[in-house]
Amino acid sequence: MDTDHKSSGYEITVRISSLTRLFNSLDPTPFRERDLDREAESFIVEWAQEAPQSAPILIAVELPKSEQDQEAAQMLADAVRYNFTDRSAQATRELHELLRIGRRAMLVGLPILALSLIAGQLIGSSSAAAAPARVIGESLLILGWVANWRPLEIFLYEWWPIVRRRTLYRRLAEAKVEIRWAEGDLASEKENGRMRAA
Repeated sequence: MDTDHKSSGYEITVRISSLTRLFNSLDPTPFRERDLDREAESFIVEWAQEAPQSAPILIAVELPKSEQDQEAAQMLADAVRYNFTDRSAQATRELHELLRIGRRAMLVGLPILALSLIAGQLIGSSSAAAAPARVIGESLLILGWVANWRPLEIFLYEWWPIVRRRTLYRRLAEAKVEIRWAEGDLASEKENGRMRAA
């Protein structure tokens, strides 16, 4: 497998000796709906992350001529599109679940923060011992912010990586898939950052 930068877009080339090696052999679903092999998908995703945002992505699958089958070529394009569309849908569900958790955590955290602030003010204004009252008030304030740590983390940081991953999957689902027929067998080798799966 390797990548190449073309003037018309960003190309990811996958060299394999058999079309079946591109897919998860344990997946019993029909060919068009079968998951990609984990290593192949990871390779494609990792290199797609390097693609310029404005560049269209081309996934070129290089196979030996002994595997030549035009119907399989169309099925492969459908299968790759289905795989990354499904990954995008999974990321959307993951995002919705994360935001749901964040909303629930905020419904708990905000009242605790409000009560902590009110209690701290009451203790500070009614206590004769200033130092202990200050300690208790600050402790309540810390408790209030700790109760909101999880929703703040979700809404400020955790959702961004999921959105980026979903965007990448959508780009890959829209990528053009092309099969190229190579002379001879494609032996298993790994060199100069180029990987070929036999």
